[in-house]
Amino acid sequence: MMNTETKVKKKNISQLEEAKRVTSKDRWLYFLRQLVTNPVTLVAASILILVIIFALFAPFLAPHDPSLQSLSLRLKPPVWLEGSVEGYPLGTDALGRDLLSRIIFGSRVSLIVGIAAVFVQGTIGVLVGLVAGYYGGRVDSIIMRISDIQQTIPFLILAIAVTAILDASLTNVIIVLGITGWVTYGRIVRGQVLSLREREFVEAARALGSSNGRIIFRHILPNVVGAVTVVSTLTISTMILAEASLSFLGFGVPPSIITWGGMVTAGRDYLANGWWVSVIPGIAIFATVLSINVLGDWLREAIDPTL
Repeated sequence: MMNTETKVKKKNISQLEEAKRVTSKDRWLYFLRQLVTNPVTLVAASILILVIIFALFAPFLAPHDPSLQSLSLRLKPPVWLEGSVEGYPLGTDALGRDLLSRIIFGSRVSLIVGIAAVFVQGTIGVLVGLVAGYYGGRVDSIIMRISDIQQTIPFLILAIAVTAILDASLTNVIIVLGITGWVTYGRIVRGQVLSLREREFVEAARALGSSNGRIIFRHILPNVVGAVTVVSTLTISTMILAEASLSFLGFGVPPSIITWGGMVTAGRDYLANGWWVSVIPGIAIFATVLSINVLGDWLREAIDPTL
């Protein structure tokens, strides 16, 4: 009799798990269809894929050396304006450098900074949030007060202050953006852990003698990955804007490294007779950030079962 009941329970559990897998698969198929059929989301995905292709294959796609100067070609307009030069579809800057080639190479820095900075701040924030939410008490209070203090300081001012102390380099910019942006992750993860630590599966793990580390990383962490993934996607666009802002203000990467923010800065003195030098890189920043935000919203709806 017991064997029969056990078999029935196992069969029911198996059927339930299979139903969950089918439901999850159907949900993802539904959102993939939305991605393909929704014009806005499809355009956003196309733009982001194009930027990624530019970043990965920049040396092969750029028509000219992005650092090659030619004063005889300085401030040549894009092809749709009178006075353009063949072979330079987006025109040239004040030093005669090809704008299209520089935008293609600049996409590398934007994506590297965005993804690497999010990885750093996500790692710090998730670990801090797990510890604060699971242990609570004095540990939680200390961590939350530290995050409160950091949030009172404007992000850009803190980043400029730290960048001014450190040497200007791509690595330092990533570190600065990483250590100044962990608070959002920490608070979100902490809030979820406060709820998860009282759930039955955590109590069962404790009863079986699992260590705190095993409970945190084996049982709780997988349940916060969805929320962290969505926040990370949306934060990449913020980091791209932050890097562009720092480069525009002169606190970003060295001028020898091509960035969209640095290109906007280089053209601000020529807005009257060479507006394209700043405007076109600005459009690249705008289009990339907007595309990431649109896809981030789509990913949030795809992952969050309540939506």
